[in-house]
Amino acid sequence: MTARRLPPRRLSTSAPAAQGVDASGVHAFLDALEADPGIEPHGLMILRHDHVVASGWWAPYTPDRLHLLYSLSKSFTATAVGLAAGEGLLGLDDPVISYFPEFDADITDPRSRAMLVRHVASMASGHLEETYERAHALDPHELVRGFLLLPPDRDPGSVFAYSQPTTYTLAAIIERVTGQSVSAYLRPRLLDPLGIGEVAWTRDRAGRELGFSGLHATTDAIARLGLLYLRDGVWEGERLLPDGWVAEATSVHVANDDGTLPDWRQGYGFQFWRSRHGYRGDGAYGQYCLVLPEHDVVVAMTSASEDMQAVLDLAWEHLLPAFGPEPLPGRQEEDAALAERMGRLALPPAPGKPAPPDRVEAWSGAEFTPDDVVRRTLRALTEARVSADGEGWCLTLVEDGHRLDLPFGLGGWTVTEEPVPVASDGGWTDAGTLVVDLACLETPHHLVVTCSLTDRTFTARWSTQPLHGGRIRSMKAPRGSV
Repeated sequence: MTARRLPPRRLSTSAPAAQGVDASGVHAFLDALEADPGIEPHGLMILRHDHVVASGWWAPYTPDRLHLLYSLSKSFTATAVGLAAGEGLLGLDDPVISYFPEFDADITDPRSRAMLVRHVASMASGHLEETYERAHALDPHELVRGFLLLPPDRDPGSVFAYSQPTTYTLAAIIERVTGQSVSAYLRPRLLDPLGIGEVAWTRDRAGRELGFSGLHATTDAIARLGLLYLRDGVWEGERLLPDGWVAEATSVHVANDDGTLPDWRQGYGFQFWRSRHGYRGDGAYGQYCLVLPEHDVVVAMTSASEDMQAVLDLAWEHLLPAFGPEPLPGRQEEDAALAERMGRLALPPAPGKPAPPDRVEAWSGAEFTPDDVVRRTLRALTEARVSADGEGWCLTLVEDGHRLDLPFGLGGWTVTEEPVPVASDGGWTDAGTLVVDLACLETPHHLVVTCSLTDRTFTARWSTQPLHGGRIRSMKAPRGSV
């Protein structure tokens, strides 16, 4: 069932200089992002003093495209907890087990029974490491029960351990006390008031939204959440979040100085990380909501990168010096040049050359079987075909018996919306080898397919490994959410 959605209201925009932002710093940030081979930016919005001063999307990504946020989903789940607490539906100092009375007889460990809502909200359940696999093994059908059956190593509240079942448990509590999914609960209280349009949230086999991951939303939605937190929970003069919630959610509740990366050891709040500058929600492979109160700035970003610290390092190096205390007069040309650049951002085309003229006939209609690696790792992919017509070339993959027809080599990224949004591009590296890059547009992921005419086999590898299954047909937002 699809809930009512209000038309999104545009955020106010401004020339960077009018808000004290030096366009050269934004250019430097863009240059650095695009020069780093380990970072693929997809969308970027920079807000200062309540105005969007720079925004752009690297084609084939677009502003209205939903994007898998991975663990940035946690910050939305925490916001639902704050709203429910404000409505008196839950208490941060309530024992977690009190919301699951059907498990009461099973949960005998005193530390598990002492675990409070604030402990799971702050990743301080008392466990020393990720609990997902162990909790799932204890109860494959009800992750909350499996999590509570796993005795904490220390007293709850005393140690930090990033653990997915803590946030899943928060989502389950929201569902219990509201009778709704997290996204349905957020729709009239947060999403509609902020002007956020469609979102979609992946559910588990039990039908529950994951809470810890799986939210698909636009870069604009990230920016609006960040701006709400920057403004202490007030939006257009209306208080949406309980008074005091933002301060509590973004303060350090548990230390995490364990020698990891510098922006991951500044302390943890309620599903928000403290950073060397400000605080943030973030998700795997480069999804960011940076809130910088000292600069009155929000940075929202979607991307694909395995080195998330590198992105933050570039932001601190290039963006922070760009935020000055006063408007910058006489910068119209610089601002116009930045706006022009932001409007033409694009990913580089995939490498490869046109089909060798003397091998066109051999390639057209060629069929390929998976090599041994694909048979082991991507077993659903059983066949690849290459064909040509008057328009150009097409790679057809067969996955679980379903065909996916993916045009490529038409002078840039070619977007196919059904059955899954994919942009494809590619070409020949030599007369016997075709490489096609498939960008799954509602996720951070690419699948690179290589066909060998010599032995009639194909290989396929994910450039970044999907965390919710590896089928191409699953690389899309689960429509039917709110």
